[in-house]
Amino acid sequence: MLTHLDAAYRFAGWLCRSAADAEDVVHDAVIRAYKAYDSARVSDPKSWLLAIVRNCQLNAIGRRRPEVALDEVSEETLGELSAQPLTPEEEHVQADGNRIFQTLLGALPDAHREILVLRELEELSYGEIAEVTGIPMGTVMSRLARARSALKDLWVRQELGASHGLP
Repeated sequence: MLTHLDAAYRFAGWLCRSAADAEDVVHDAVIRAYKAYDSARVSDPKSWLLAIVRNCQLNAIGRRRPEVALDEVSEETLGELSAQPLTPEEEHVQADGNRIFQTLLGALPDAHREILVLRELEELSYGEIAEVTGIPMGTVMSRLARARSALKDLWVRQELGASHGLP
């Protein structure tokens, strides 16, 4: 279970958009997982823990604090993209790309953001995503396709706006 805590924090960070709320959600999830582990039939601990994180986040929506702006979310949420040292120019380009990606992903509806984070950042299979979210695999696949398309559209619009000097 402990080997999947980083994934739980990343997922909670994207769901909650607040580091403090993500910590609370993961804390609740770990406690629930610990209490239920002996009686649960767990074939995939990572999917099981992420499902608990998702459920805890859904339960916390009503008592959640105001959301933090995306630019206040720590860069650690995205993780390290490369183990090789980067030149200052590469670091700047990467930081810009991360900021843009973070902003665009945050602009997506919750259902799209959730599916993309589970598939692309946490690298779960369609079946594992269906297990975590409690939706049919066909819905996972169609929602993922729509989410990717929406992210691509936002990226293209952002690029066009940047090339034309628009905000």
